[in-house]
Amino acid sequence: MFELTLIQTIAIWAFPLLFAITVHEVAHGWMARRLGDPTAMMLGRLTLNPIKHIDPVGTLLVPGILLVLGTGFVFGWAKPVPVNQRNLRNPNRDMMLVSAAGPLSNLLMALLWGLVAKVGVILAGAIPMLGLPLVYMGGAGILINLVLMVLNLLPIPPLDGSRIVSGLLPPGLADQYNRLESVGFIILLVLLATGTLGAIIGPPIHALHRLIMILLGI
Repeated sequence: MFELTLIQTIAIWAFPLLFAITVHEVAHGWMARRLGDPTAMMLGRLTLNPIKHIDPVGTLLVPGILLVLGTGFVFGWAKPVPVNQRNLRNPNRDMMLVSAAGPLSNLLMALLWGLVAKVGVILAGAIPMLGLPLVYMGGAGILINLVLMVLNLLPIPPLDGSRIVSGLLPPGLADQYNRLESVGFIILLVLLATGTLGAIIGPPIHALHRLIMILLGI
């Protein structure tokens, strides 16, 4: 292995990040469509074209800053796919399924990137110019998707985990809980600044990462 330049690091992390957040949002819209809400499809958001999903801050600025600062991990977000809950056949249950679809897609993508890394390991000895980039990009893809999955499952509105929790609560309590959405981003910033966020999501990310490595024999 060798030390990567900033340009090489950006090249290795950019595609897995764009793919991760794009598929995450498409998964929400795809599940909503299956459950009766065509809103995302009508707005052209059921596409893997990342341009349709890019959020200037979440897709470009935040990941760019994390890469430049050399934090060791990268995450971001895309424009949320709109879902009209009134179109869902069973709004409470279906909204939980729509919310769970995003993190589940990240888990599946982490496994796929693990296969990419495995192929890279196999090729690295004979064709290092091809194998090593696959190892690096596969490793980045695994980490990005695990971070997005675990982060989005936190029960902090408006993250996906909060939608699942909201669906399990009685209507009155759910309404009060959902009002936290106005301060949800502030809560996340405080958790990030104090190091609490890393302490919360770090252990499950490391455990899942190790499990994938074991399953794929990397």
